[in-house]
Amino acid sequence: DPLRMLRAARFAARFGLSIDPHLEAAASDLAEKITIVSAERIRSELDLLMMTTQPSIGLDFIVRTGLADYFLPELPALHLEQDPIHRHKDVLAHTWAVVDKTSADLTLRLAALFHDVGKPATRQITSAGVTFRFHEVVGAKITRKRMVALKYPNQVVDDVSRLVELHLRFHTYKLGWSDSAVRRYVHDAGPLLERLNELTRCDSTTRNQRKAEELSRRMDHLEERIFELRRQEDLDTMRPALNGDEVMTILGLSPSRDVKRALDFLMEIRRDEGEISKAEATHRLLEWWNDEAPPEPNGPKGAGVSG
Repeated sequence: DPLRMLRAARFAARFGLSIDPHLEAAASDLAEKITIVSAERIRSELDLLMMTTQPSIGLDFIVRTGLADYFLPELPALHLEQDPIHRHKDVLAHTWAVVDKTSADLTLRLAALFHDVGKPATRQITSAGVTFRFHEVVGAKITRKRMVALKYPNQVVDDVSRLVELHLRFHTYKLGWSDSAVRRYVHDAGPLLERLNELTRCDSTTRNQRKAEELSRRMDHLEERIFELRRQEDLDTMRPALNGDEVMTILGLSPSRDVKRALDFLMEIRRDEGEISKAEATHRLLEWWNDEAPPEPNGPKGAGVSG
């Protein structure tokens, strides 16, 4: 059974074993045989590997032997050739370090495994250095495609892809955590918030102690701000002050795209300003609608709506 090659990777990772060179050579010679194994069985074995004490031992084995080429080609692709002038960290080695640092949560560890898979496609070398612009967005798409191919449940695919997409979000807030910024971060992360925070912490593998301590302080500050704001308002179920039925009644609308636009407008207020009363929301909604409503066939824009 070719799956035994993956099982060897799992046992090595679980028990901290060294893999015999003859076994590794045999796995390299027979790696292509893994293609006769179903995606479901491969996924199941990968999941068991990801939950071991040190997954990187087994993951590195499947890359070295060429096994990953057949079901996780994104991993060997992370071994990027270095530019002789503008060097950057070894993305594959960094990925192993991040995976090993995360707690034994399958969704979190899969996100750690995939978090930088967008880097090969986005790497640019300029006179200023090496960049990987938007690699989190590209990586989320690559992650989704690979996980679907491995027959992961839809919810796991959604959660892991979302974590990959958001794994740099923390770093976009360099000027401090305003109430609005905290609300947006919490809202975007949703039920994945704790995992996202851990992934962000684990993604720091720098040997520069000063940088590591600075990131840790910033993460501590964010978590303190979330705690403080949760004491003042409901952050976990952020909703507009008015629901869809109320919006339709106030604006005289039937179910339509305009209702969604109105709810999005109210949600922006919720994220930017916090909780407001229904009366205030109604007033703001009517003002917005008088500016945004499409013109009526037989009357001026916003006709028939009064405050």
